[in-house]
Amino acid sequence: MHALFAAQGLTGFAISYVFVYHAERFIVSGLVAVGYAASPLVNLVLARALFGTRMSRRVAAGGVLGLAGIATIFGREFARLDLHGPVAIGAAFTIGAVLLSGLASMAATRYHTLGVSGWGPLAWAMGYGGAATLAIALALGRPLGFELGFASVASFVYLVVAGSILAFGAFFTLVARIGAARAGYVGVMVPIVALLISSVFEGYPWTWQTFAGIALAVAGNVLALHRPAPARATAAAA
Repeated sequence: MHALFAAQGLTGFAISYVFVYHAERFIVSGLVAVGYAASPLVNLVLARALFGTRMSRRVAAGGVLGLAGIATIFGREFARLDLHGPVAIGAAFTIGAVLLSGLASMAATRYHTLGVSGWGPLAWAMGYGGAATLAIALALGRPLGFELGFASVASFVYLVVAGSILAFGAFFTLVARIGAARAGYVGVMVPIVALLISSVFEGYPWTWQTFAGIALAVAGNVLALHRPAPARATAAAA
């Protein structure tokens, strides 16, 4: 069982994070967001390939709408891309991060099917991921240090408690309850929430692309997460 915890930690809490940070050295954050918007589709394919899970057309269509929505929102950033720069490197890191995050969801799906759930597996996975990240930093010769100022400590506490423990606890609870493909739709909604926060604190300018993209993403969310009533129940209601 610890092999699954370690696999989840390495893919979801270590290497994928390193890949995202490197991706944003080469490409705009919007392109990374579009990559993660493909999470429902990636998880759908991985679940089919690894576990033989039936591919839902509804979830796939919702994922496509969500991906189109995020691409619409960040279309202006794409227009400013320097296609002659190291875009391919950033895109490769992004693809790798999305695939690794999908594999983390598959590891969680596997141990959930074996009857293992709760905070314990997540704690082990984060522990393995943290140890792996430390090993990567040491191997790359990165200096280890921490500032004791209020901003540094407060942001660190926020990232540990809200950004890691609570956020991933909620996400992998979703994976257990509704499946990795539907839970992957979090990757579509996170950029939208970030835009809402940015509009309040940073004055993000809203355009027609923003509204159109959010409409597409929300429509995809409804399509992917809505469960149609069983035929027998529908007939009885009629």
